[in-house]
Amino acid sequence: MTGKTKEKRNLENPHFLRCKTIVESEIFGCIERFGKKTKLRDACEYALTNGGKRFRPLIVLMVSDALGNGLDVRDAALSVEFFHTASLIADDLPCMDNDDERRDKPSLHKVYGETIALLSTYALMTAAFEAIHKNSLSLKKSPAPFGERANEACSLALECAARCSGISGATGGQFLDLYPPTLTVEAIKDVIYKKTVTLFEVSFVFGWLFGGGDISSLDRVKTCAYHLGMAFQIADDLGDVLQDEKKEKEISIVKKVGMEKSYEFFLEEMASFEACLKDLSIYTQSFMELSDRLREQAARDRG
Repeated sequence: MTGKTKEKRNLENPHFLRCKTIVESEIFGCIERFGKKTKLRDACEYALTNGGKRFRPLIVLMVSDALGNGLDVRDAALSVEFFHTASLIADDLPCMDNDDERRDKPSLHKVYGETIALLSTYALMTAAFEAIHKNSLSLKKSPAPFGERANEACSLALECAARCSGISGATGGQFLDLYPPTLTVEAIKDVIYKKTVTLFEVSFVFGWLFGGGDISSLDRVKTCAYHLGMAFQIADDLGDVLQDEKKEKEISIVKKVGMEKSYEFFLEEMASFEACLKDLSIYTQSFMELSDRLREQAARDRG
């Protein structure tokens, strides 16, 4: 079976497709949250509907579905996508990575200007926190014991979002990306954790908390997210070797240890990720499909 055919089968998995459809519908339906039509709202809409794999909000739904409690986590999934989109807009700015394109389309600042792009990041970040609050209100209406845990779940979700988007997370990761430390393997992994893994952590934590997972297992959930986030970024680096060389990108596992060792790291992280899923009893068909897609991508890019 060719990689192309297998990827098509993965995308056609009914459960995976159902989650993707829900995410896309919520994203396209949320634009009114940004107020009446203005240039700023148009910019937020452009950024949110500009394509993408939607891995992070998908994970929120997949974790919740795996728990099987039937709780509504759509606002939590939206929150993750708001955080992610805001980070992409900021990364592309001339004062940051200075990228003119995002997903084969002009970056937001190229279409709407730097001022509107910056304001869009503020709008999306605050909308993300508002969405956490909305999902907490929804959880409060759920039957016992889930409704009784809503306040604690909201508090833990807010702590996770603030830490993972702040100086200990994505903001600090972007700083290190712009001003690299001495590039040991551990230093590169620290940057990857802060810039990439943290949003996977938010996704898993939100899916777990708002999906009714046992709060005492939250540390194991974060470990699961760590392994997937690391594997995801290593796979991304394997596929971006030529692009990274052209941009003279320094923070790359592949550039530091080479293709083969990076692929070994990837396989180790994937094995740990799948072991964590099994330990948490959420190794569902959708997560199997996600693992398959990442493994195929990495193997193909390894050559």
